Amino acid sequence: MTAQRPLSVGILVFDAVEALDFAGPYEVFTTASRVAGRRTPDAGKLFDVACISRDGQPIQARAGLRVLPEHSFANHPPCDLLIVPGGVVDAAMTCPHTLQWLAHTAAQAQITASVCTGAFLLAASGVLRSGEVTTHWEDVADLRARFPALTVRTGPRWIDNGALVTSAGISAGIDMCLHLVARLAGSELAQHTARQMDYPWRADEPA
Repeated sequence: MTAQRPLSVGILVFDAVEALDFAGPYEVFTTASRVAGRRTPDAGKLFDVACISRDGQPIQARAGLRVLPEHSFANHPPCDLLIVPGGVVDAAMTCPHTLQWLAHTAAQAQITASVCTGAFLLAASGVLRSGEVTTHWEDVADLRARFPALTVRTGPRWIDNGALVTSAGISAGIDMCLHLVARLAGSELAQHTARQMDYPWRADEPA
């Protein structure tokens, strides 16, 4: 990676978000920065990671976890990498402000990635319009029915379409984000990050 400044990773959070869907990516990118800093102290911070909610106020994740986001839709820095987690997405899917923000932010981002049912939010916002995608196995039929232009696959842990990346359920988001670390900063760092997390990641296991 040749950027002089850290890559900005913005993670959407909303009421009823699945905790590991956002916390897993948060852990991957912050750990990657820490590991990279140990290995190359003079290189500067690799990723700048923050959670973003609609109004910047605390949200309550699925199962009750309270989360204090760093930013709101109105005041976050530009996102190089936008992460859209899943969970219970019904309310977010019917929020025009959220869908408009997703469409605008994804258009400015280098990469937009969804975890689990976050794919529904990307499809509802028009960010995902066609091509191969994946989501949690339990929601595959629903995603196919609601958005028939998408080719929804079962089996892959993640599907990388360049600017748009989708992952299957919950822990698959960790796999996907390690893949993105490898893509953005090299496979060696991704492997060291997985090792630091004590996570059994296989780089060759997207499908």
